Amino acid sequence: MLIYRFLDKNAALATIKDRELRISRISNLNDPFEFLCVDISDRKFRQGIYRAKARLDKTKGLICFSKNWSNPLLWGHYAEKHKGLCLAFKVNVMESYVNPVQYIERRLPRPTTKSLDFAKQILFTKFSHWSYEQEVRMYINLEKERDGHYYLSFSNSLQLNKVIIGCESDATVKEIEGALGDLKNSVEVLKARPAFKEFKVVRNRKEDKYP
Repeated sequence: MLIYRFLDKNAALATIKDRELRISRISNLNDPFEFLCVDISDRKFRQGIYRAKARLDKTKGLICFSKNWSNPLLWGHYAEKHKGLCLAFKVNVMESYVNPVQYIERRLPRPTTKSLDFAKQILFTKFSHWSYEQEVRMYINLEKERDGHYYLSFSNSLQLNKVIIGCESDATVKEIEGALGDLKNSVEVLKARPAFKEFKVVRNRKEDKYP
């Protein structure tokens, strides 16, 4: 399975060179409804949810990917307005920590009993208006810390497969290959362009024009 991570140019080149992805902290996510996809009108239940979210933030982080790279909104929002890069990773779909996000119109009813299944559902559920992201989410233990941030190294379970250059990016194949180093022969580098008939981003087949 391939999943896609959109980044600005400098962050993408550093990610490739260092062979690691930066982990997002739960407390710094851009949606205030994260883990609050359930009815929390009951005060006691609401306080319990808040405490659980704070505890999780101390031990777990996450990395957000997408199932596809063709949506221009993803490039506009997360890849420096198409000036950045998209990194494709091959992951094992059997890994329990990699799951697609489910999107809902209305918040879930409060459960009557504690349930691990419901707890997992909360971790992978968002409001339906986010569905354009087609998010795949990976939770990671906060272990590898540097300069106040946490990172996840590339591995057999997280293999860099492709590097896609945004249609407005000044990144060159040469500098990407320089960052790839000994991965150069196993990672495909390609350039994106706007499609001619649809609102989507596609591969630019004129590879002889790549800088």
